[in-house]
Amino acid sequence: VQLQASGGGLVQAGGSLRLSCQASGRTFSRYAMGWFRQAPGKEREFVSSIAWPGSSTTYADSVKGRFTISRDVARNTAYLQMNSLKPEDTAVYYCAARRGTDIGTSSYEYDYWGQGTLVTVSS
Repeated sequence: VQLQASGGGLVQAGGSLRLSCQASGRTFSRYAMGWFRQAPGKEREFVSSIAWPGSSTTYADSVKGRFTISRDVARNTAYLQMNSLKPEDTAVYYCAARRGTDIGTSSYEYDYWGQGTLVTVSS
């Protein structure tokens, strides 16, 4: 599975962005998906995960109520809608896929990673 993340950019605090993660290669439909982020000088952290086919989701406390994860199995794409963005959301965002249908919150649970897309939130 190859993953291509996109949709990052520069936005003012309070604004919104939607990240996309396009999967290609082997069948996508039976992979749970996740989003992680890494801010400068910090470790990579979990943001959100969605099970296959999308009935279950989970979020980090820091983004709960502001971010929404979703997926379109037919398009082999996962999304992360980010609203009410804060400067502390600034990071490189990575999408990841894990074999199996259940959500995962740890990076070691994921088998495939995209290249990352930079999100910068200005105050």
